[in-house]
Amino acid sequence: MKNQFFATLMVVSASMLFFSACSKDESTSNSGKSKLTVYLTDDPAIYDEVNIDIQDIQVNASADAAETGAGWVSVPLARPGVYNLLDFRNGLDTLLASKELPAGKISQIRLILGANNSVVLNGVSHPLETPSAQQSGLKLNVHADLVADIEYRLWIDFDAGRSIVTTGSNKYILKPVIRTYTAATSGTIKGIALPLLQVKGVYAIQNTDTVASALPDALTGAYVISGLSAGTYNVAIAGNGILKDTTVAAVAVKTGEVSTVSTITLK
Repeated sequence: MKNQFFATLMVVSASMLFFSACSKDESTSNSGKSKLTVYLTDDPAIYDEVNIDIQDIQVNASADAAETGAGWVSVPLARPGVYNLLDFRNGLDTLLASKELPAGKISQIRLILGANNSVVLNGVSHPLETPSAQQSGLKLNVHADLVADIEYRLWIDFDAGRSIVTTGSNKYILKPVIRTYTAATSGTIKGIALPLLQVKGVYAIQNTDTVASALPDALTGAYVISGLSAGTYNVAIAGNGILKDTTVAAVAVKTGEVSTVSTITLK
């Protein structure tokens, strides 16, 4: 019923409306939140298992993090404990952690490991030693830009085969070879709908399907519709039965960008 209703809403002329897409470079210094989700993946290795005890993940937005030690923020783990890296080969990955962070640059990520690290070779388990310099955390450079209201995924890609060194005394030492990469997973539509408290909802519609919705802030009228796939949407603003409904036609959404619709005042 809702989809049929909004499909009949009046389309406002494009000449009366303005919307623009804000790129990452334009938005990373702005205030706001961005959701970061961290995944673990791996390259092949000759071992039966490579077990890494992950106890915490931290990110840092400070350019001098290595020198000052300041600015580290924990990203809550989905499951602290041992992960067999070899479970995540050939394009497989697993969710490690997720958190909303202030928009902006993140410069480093740090893995805090526990003591229960091991390798299994020919069915025999061997302790995997971690050098003392790494016990405070494995620091990885990221240098990613997080745009407000955009969701991002970050992958920690272990090269298990190159990360383990065997000594002459048959000891196994972890010297991680890791790469990281990020990707935006969605786009966002935002704007302001007025009068305050008179707008009953804002809806992102493709064809006749309502994909997502938002309720404007009671104090500002601002709304944000996040998690949208790239494409073109009609943005329907629903009135209170006295004020007329309005639709903004053909708002383009791109992955990693925020499309801003000009302020709409229902009459």
